[in-house]
Amino acid sequence: MEVDRAWEVIENPHMTEQAMDMIDQENKLVLMVDLEADKNQVQDAIETLFDVTVEKVNTNITSSAKKKAFVRLSPSDDAMDLATELGMM
Repeated sequence: MEVDRAWEVIENPHMTEQAMDMIDQENKLVLMVDLEADKNQVQDAIETLFDVTVEKVNTNITSSAKKKAFVRLSPSDDAMDLATELGMM
């Protein structure tokens, strides 16, 4: 995936207390993503932009018609490091 397209897929990190707990406890990031993006596109975008391995992606549509992605990283990658790089910490 091209870097420009990857940034179109990833809109911004979702920063809530629950999202911070997921980073610490589950090695998971919560991101707001393009409504049209599927799980594979989200995975490709994260792997392209941040050179990490994504284990699993779950998505849901919020009540405000936004798409939220829950991205679990492989044990060899640290979600805390990526959250810091994204400016969440």
